[in-house]
Amino acid sequence: MKIEFTIPLTPRTKKNSQQIITVNGRSMIIPSKAYKQYEKDCRPFLPSVASINSPVNVKAIYYMPTHRKVDLCNLHEALCDVLVRHGVVCDDNAKIIAAMDGSRVEYDKLNPRTEVTITEFTE
Repeated sequence: MKIEFTIPLTPRTKKNSQQIITVNGRSMIIPSKAYKQYEKDCRPFLPSVASINSPVNVKAIYYMPTHRKVDLCNLHEALCDVLVRHGVVCDDNAKIIAAMDGSRVEYDKLNPRTEVTITEFTE
């Protein structure tokens, strides 16, 4: 199994896009409206596949529009949440997304995007 697709949007992290709100006197951290919109905007670019429920390697190359430092782990977290939300994978735990080997951050000012390759995980 090999699934390849590109999300032609500027990669966004979930951690840098959070809001603190108060509900019934308790503080809660929720994703920002910008991040929620990013999740929605990703949908048309995701493959229409049955939800993956076996171990896979998700390789992602994030092309950022600037040379600013970005946390690869936070980019992975956002991508995994998008994949789960839209049913590409059934869960983002270590039994399903077993590896993220080969992922990296690159620079492309004119065409920021995320190139994703999902392959069956073999030890």
